[in-house]
Amino acid sequence: MITITAATGQLGRLVIAELLESGVPASEIVAAVRNPQKAADLAERGVQVRHADYDQPETLEPAFAGTGKLLLIPSAIYGQRFPQMKTAVQAAVAAHVPLVAYASFVNAATSTLRLADEHKQAEACIRESGLPFVFLRNGAYTELYCGELGDLAPALESGRMIGSGGNGKISGAARPDLAAAAAAVLTGDGPVNTAYELGGEAFTLVDVAAEFAAQSGKPLVYQDLPVEEYAKTLVGWGVPEPFADLLADTSFAISRGDWHTGSTDLQQLIGRPATPLANVVTAALKAL
Repeated sequence: MITITAATGQLGRLVIAELLESGVPASEIVAAVRNPQKAADLAERGVQVRHADYDQPETLEPAFAGTGKLLLIPSAIYGQRFPQMKTAVQAAVAAHVPLVAYASFVNAATSTLRLADEHKQAEACIRESGLPFVFLRNGAYTELYCGELGDLAPALESGRMIGSGGNGKISGAARPDLAAAAAAVLTGDGPVNTAYELGGEAFTLVDVAAEFAAQSGKPLVYQDLPVEEYAKTLVGWGVPEPFADLLADTSFAISRGDWHTGSTDLQQLIGRPATPLANVVTAALKAL
């Protein structure tokens, strides 16, 4: 049995879709979710839906019972990810889960990114638990750089895309590719106690702007800002200051190389080239 936590999130749903597509019977897939009502469509397809709330520890061990392979997808709540993952790992130990796969960050072991700190702690916790593990160190979602944060329309209107990444390279990966990689690990018999660095073909923020300009026919250039100025600009747009500082650090991390990897792990796991930036841009423009 394969259990996916945060199964109604964007990545979780894609992983379940990949598992079903690969031939895993729906009855052998568990969608472990905070709100089972949101997983009604999965239940209709025959997927087992179990209540599993990271903030309600008593729900986790029963949700993990009978699991052969467990994919832990952390929540998006900064500052709570590690405590939640620690609780989930303890439940996995109690449920005698034979393998834990953890959705981490690319270069988690060496990253200077503030957002990576909790992933480092979670990876250490899993190692210390004694559970066999696989770390899926996901590259930055390419979709985030292509308007998923709601900044595409204003950028196209103003002709300016801003950030603090300089000419740094991003080994971005589309969510469906990362979901396919996770499904490959969960259905395969590859090595354990290992980490995969999952990045696609590298691009810069200049490349992103140029691709949007080429496909939309509208002028769009990337303007690099000092990290402090970028954070202040975000605050001026109504972003709360602590979150603006975090977003600016995330962008500045591009210039430090934190989002780049030369690894071909992603392509090897999914058995094909990663989705190109151009494809994600095309989808983003269609969605406007």
